[in-house]
Amino acid sequence: MLIIENLTHIYPNGAKALDEVSLIVPKGMYGLLGPNGAGKSTLMRTIATLQAPTAGHVRFGDIDVLKDPEELRKVLGYLPQDFGVYPRVSAYDMLDHMAVLKGVSNGKERRETVEYLLNQTNLWDVRKRALAGFSGGMRQRFGIAQALIGDPDLIIVDEPTAGLDPEERNRFLNLLAEIGENVVVILSTHIVEDVSDLCPAMAIICQGRIVKQGAPLELVAQLKGRIWKKTVDKSELEALRQRYTVIHTRLFTGRTVVHIESDGDPGDGFTPVEGGLEDVYFSTLHASRAA
Repeated sequence: MLIIENLTHIYPNGAKALDEVSLIVPKGMYGLLGPNGAGKSTLMRTIATLQAPTAGHVRFGDIDVLKDPEELRKVLGYLPQDFGVYPRVSAYDMLDHMAVLKGVSNGKERRETVEYLLNQTNLWDVRKRALAGFSGGMRQRFGIAQALIGDPDLIIVDEPTAGLDPEERNRFLNLLAEIGENVVVILSTHIVEDVSDLCPAMAIICQGRIVKQGAPLELVAQLKGRIWKKTVDKSELEALRQRYTVIHTRLFTGRTVVHIESDGDPGDGFTPVEGGLEDVYFSTLHASRAA
């Protein structure tokens, strides 16, 4: 179990990236959902011991992460948002090199580890190909392979599906789901579907603060009967924003589908809609920003 208490990080220019963040992350998949610039990557880097916070505490099991970062690194697998590799090196050789860096010194053990991970991430058939020739999804799967070296107990993946096509995204998410059965996996993303598809527990971060947390199904249930929709022309949208709490909009066949939040029937042609996690997300962000 990962325990984060009152974690705060203020950059030298005075920007507060994290504002007393507190979370308890159990074993399994845990979603951290938030817009770009909300503080997700700062939180992930702090947990991964890549930067020290201004204040707060982080514990993983018996490890005091901030006081003893080396102990945490022994059980950590990390896929950062920008995962760089040597492009002309083959997948096999690169993974073998990373296994050496992670302390797998025995040649036989290292070979077994590399071969197992390449098979697990469905990269065995392209193991001799240079990483420069990998698609975005293949690079992300390679990133997970390197994160799994040493059988980590804590795995952090930061924006792992951004830019992936639907097929690669599904393949990658299935891989994460398989991994997340036995260890703590933190999935940091701004893509609502990633969390709704994978995570039995989640938190929403906005402007450096945790503004909502819980089980996705329970959070969705809290909005029951409060979400309404209407399809309008784009020219009508601004007037609706003045009259109602518009939480999000999307285009459909050239017109705008508007979702609003209301305790009762707003009339005006709005119809009730079964809310989803996307409505929870946008409702929470709207309320947080308004506050």
